[in-house]
Amino acid sequence: MSVYSFSTHAAQTENPEEGGLRIQVTSTIGLIPIPNATITIYYETAPDSPIQELTTDSSGQTQVIQLPAPPIAYSLEPGSPRPYAEYIIRVSAPGYETVVVSGSEILPEVTSLQNIQLPPLEVSNGAEEDINIGPHTLYYDYPPKIPEAEIKPMDETGEIVLSRVVIPEYVIVHDGEPDDASAPNYYVRYKDYIKNVASCEIYATWPESAIYANILAIMSFTLNRVYTEWYRNQ
Repeated sequence: MSVYSFSTHAAQTENPEEGGLRIQVTSTIGLIPIPNATITIYYETAPDSPIQELTTDSSGQTQVIQLPAPPIAYSLEPGSPRPYAEYIIRVSAPGYETVVVSGSEILPEVTSLQNIQLPPLEVSNGAEEDINIGPHTLYYDYPPKIPEAEIKPMDETGEIVLSRVVIPEYVIVHDGEPDDASAPNYYVRYKDYIKNVASCEIYATWPESAIYANILAIMSFTLNRVYTEWYRNQ
């Protein structure tokens, strides 16, 4: 299952203390939109008290709703309190497994797009699935990244030098330490991977130029890893 959340400047809100939320529900098989799915939203701190109930349309989407969020200044000044609010989203539909997503982040003045995939009952055990979105990397104190050489040797055999930049359709994500051979590898669409990384490393409330610069850096770093590591090992 693939679940991610990202925000966009596409829809500005009238209240600076609110952020928008639109939910897209699809099947894990074929990414088919699921209409008439029931979506219940809760505050993260009150998981037993629903605050909104929505239904998806024929495209598997909900309308955009407005939810309380912290002041926008929190996301623009280092050391501020947490700049986003967290919500729990419960999605159910006839013939599909119920999925509960915790930690969906809402920033002020922008609209968050939450994609959720439901497994059909015929390919699942029917039990409710709980998915937790971890805290944003700019807010939470995660362990430091593993250091690596800024310039890597290029004298190995089998090197491929491309005449132009080639954007792959998929990238391979290793879910574990680099030397952990038991950790699984996942094939993730390149565009979805960039969206996931961007939503974890930047805030959509930043100036547009800062967002562009950071996304270009993420794309450059990703393509460098793809062609210096993946192709090298083929």
